[in-house]
Amino acid sequence: MLLLIGLFIGLILGLTGAGGSVFAVPLLLLLGGMSMADATGISLGAVAATTIYASLRNSVSRKQVPLLWEPGLILALSGALTAPLGKWLGMQLDELWLVSGFSLLAAIIALRMWMSARNNPQAASVVRAGNFAATPSPDHLCNLNPTGQFELRPRCVTGLLIGGLVVGLLSGLFGVGGGFLIVPLLLALSAVSMAQAVSTSLFIIALISSSGFISHVALSENQHWNWLLLVAAGGLVGMMIGQAVSHKIANVWLQKLFAIGLLAVALITLARYL
Repeated sequence: MLLLIGLFIGLILGLTGAGGSVFAVPLLLLLGGMSMADATGISLGAVAATTIYASLRNSVSRKQVPLLWEPGLILALSGALTAPLGKWLGMQLDELWLVSGFSLLAAIIALRMWMSARNNPQAASVVRAGNFAATPSPDHLCNLNPTGQFELRPRCVTGLLIGGLVVGLLSGLFGVGGGFLIVPLLLALSAVSMAQAVSTSLFIIALISSSGFISHVALSENQHWNWLLLVAAGGLVGMMIGQAVSHKIANVWLQKLFAIGLLAVALITLARYL
């Protein structure tokens, strides 16, 4: 079952541009029989392993990958700082409150996925398992700067820092990757394409999720490495399958189907704890 859950998580991660990792926690709760604390930790570890693989694949197999290193690193490093805080905070909260907060977050992400598919159907075909080699590098990296260039000045950095801190906190608290905030934040602050934002989100999620998982290992008394290995192995295979089929099936209807499925899973998870 854990292998199948990992397979499904990896496939969804590969076939969505943002928000796919949020499926991990409810599946581990409902089908894996885990506690919320274990589910968030295993989710972070599996998402980290899958996105690290996808990032390495992008950098090795393509000559030109449009990664936005400067804004991406600011988001990643600031998020990595607060992910352990989010994990610690989650361990202090009652599980019902934590599940309720997660279900609310999942419902918001599902609504955003649906609205994005309806309002911007072209973006639905841009997924993490896609091919970004033909995407040109951006010339305009900071909408907050008159010159359009990215500079280490307050107006260009503040938004990224705040966004990274929030993403890291939510990632550690709920075991999510954070792509649902990272991608729209990059699109809002920079004049970049959806493909560039999705590609850059991979290494950001990898670093933030790794930080959250390390804090889970440090704070948890019981280490379930066998669980992680099964879910992560399934996730890697799922991402590989996503790479093979993404250009054929990634479309608006698939994005809407994911949104409906996520909302249903969130409601079922919440109902189980009420």
